[in-house]
Amino acid sequence: MTEAPDPDVIRLADAITHQPGGIVSRVLLKQAQGSVTLFGFDGGQELSEHTAPFEALVQMLDGVAIVTIAGASHRVAAGDLIRLPAGVPHGVRAETRMTMMLVMIRGASPA
Repeated sequence: MTEAPDPDVIRLADAITHQPGGIVSRVLLKQAQGSVTLFGFDGGQELSEHTAPFEALVQMLDGVAIVTIAGASHRVAAGDLIRLPAGVPHGVRAETRMTMMLVMIRGASPA
């Protein structure tokens, strides 16, 4: 007998689709304290430089991206985690098709 999938378990590899030539997002959790969002980028797609008022963490799930923070470029790949400081300009460019998870924490302070 096969068990029914647990509705509280999310298989990240299957949680988002990729769109050719685009960026897709899916909010997994949104609360007053913060949010968790998955992003699927096709290779060459980017989020242009911007700032956010909150600390954030980007966890690369697959693929490769260049993350710029305050003008410095960082190559991040599957398994890497990078912190985006509040109020500091940052952007993301997909070198390959990639998936990332963004965890935004409202009111967090740097470790």
